[in-house]
Amino acid sequence: MGIGPPGPPHLPPGRPLIAGLPSPAMLCAFVLVDAEPGRVAALASELADVRGVAEGYSVTGRADLVAIVRVKEHDELADIVTGRIAGLPGILGTETMVAFQAFSRHDLEAMWSVGLE
Repeated sequence: MGIGPPGPPHLPPGRPLIAGLPSPAMLCAFVLVDAEPGRVAALASELADVRGVAEGYSVTGRADLVAIVRVKEHDELADIVTGRIAGLPGILGTETMVAFQAFSRHDLEAMWSVGLE
C-alpha cells in the first residue's frame, strides 16, 4: 500500500493550510530588521512601501523594526527580503522567521461569542 501525496487531495501537494481551512494560504513571514540608528524612522516608512510588506513596526528588543511579509511563493519572499528590504540604505541586517500556522484569538472569541450578546 503506497503513501498518497501530502495534504488534502483537492489541493496541490505542499500548499499550506491556515487553521485547517481548505484553501491555499498566503506565506507569512516576520522579518526582524537591524538598522542604523539615524535611519530607523525613515526606514519604517520605506518598508511600508515595499510590495509584499503588509505591516511594519518599530519595536524594542534585539531588532529595530519588524516587517510582516505576505506572499504566495517562497521565491517572492526571497526576492523581497534579499533584494528589496536588505537593499534599503541603512539596513544593517535581517532575520526572517516564516510562520507555519496562524492562530487568532479574535477569530476564536468571535466564534464562541455568537449569540451571547
